[in-house]
Order: sequence, then structure tokens, then C-alpha cells
Amino acid sequence: MGALLTLSLGVVAGCAASGPAPSVPAAAVPATSTPGAVSPAVLQTRGELVRALGTQNLVLTDSQSPVRPAESPSLAAAPRAVYQVQLPKDPDKGFIVVYEFPDATQAAAAAAQQQAYLATGPGRVQSPQGTVNVIRALGPTVIFYEWLPGAAQDPSAPGIQQALETIGVGYPVAT
Repeated sequence: MGALLTLSLGVVAGCAASGPAPSVPAAAVPATSTPGAVSPAVLQTRGELVRALGTQNLVLTDSQSPVRPAESPSLAAAPRAVYQVQLPKDPDKGFIVVYEFPDATQAAAAAAQQQAYLATGPGRVQSPQGTVNVIRALGPTVIFYEWLPGAAQDPSAPGIQQALETIGVGYPVAT
């Protein structure tokens, strides 16, 4: 009986101490790449990706891969959706990450921060030499794509960069 009372008091004390679960603002929770789970802004950006990639006869798919490219602090903390361009001869490549911010001004600041980060030592060592980084800001979103031309196995791979460079505002990374 004493053990049961001690156990009951421990459970009650634990419940009382825990209080209500902390709420996390929706913007702090990373978006998944499931189309129904992302915001309207990310869906609109996805539509622009589909349109632009279509001009190069490339197909965009939703991805469940846990892709984490080299990211500045603001991108690392932002909600994100991961997509992949189908590259039959290079099926483990072609990932495009879309990050969402509260507004276009914050997205532009995050894109500029990513641009500066990738030009620094810590940003450069996270990718092989010769990696091409494509950073585009479109409304409240930032699009990020990286690829290594010298290692590309699919002849369609250069078309991804060409298509992305037609979307939004570019933030070229000095090489």
C-alpha cells in the first residue's frame, strides 16, 4: 500500500509540475514536403518551380529525403519543403529546398545571409570544390539548389540551374 501511495503521489506531482505543453508557433515548425502540409506561399513557389523546370523538360517531385544542404542560421531555422528533380541517370541528386519566411523582406535578408555564408570558410568547407549554389528569393520564400557540374551523371542536370535562374531574384555566390 505504501508503494502504491508513493507511486500515486509521484504521478500527481509529475502532472502538476509539467503544466500545459508549451505551444510552438507554426512558423517555427519546419514544413514537411507533403504538398497538403505546406503553406500557400510554398505551394505557389512549387508551382513556379514546376513551370520553370518544365521549360527544360524536367519533372519536379515531392521528396521525403532528409536533405540538409549547407545552410546559414536563418535558413537552418526556417520552415522548409524539399523537392527533387527526376534525374534518371543520377537519382540521388536534383534536390531543391524551399524555405519560408514571414514576408519578402525577411526572405531577401535570409537569401543575402546564405549568399554571404557560402562565401565564407565555414560555408565553403561543407561542399566539394566546384559546387554551384543557386539562391533565389521569390516573395516570402527562398529557393536553394546546389550541384557539382563535374560530378553530374545525368545530361539534364545543367537544365535545373538554367530553369531556376529564371525565377525570382538571384543571389550569386562568389566562387
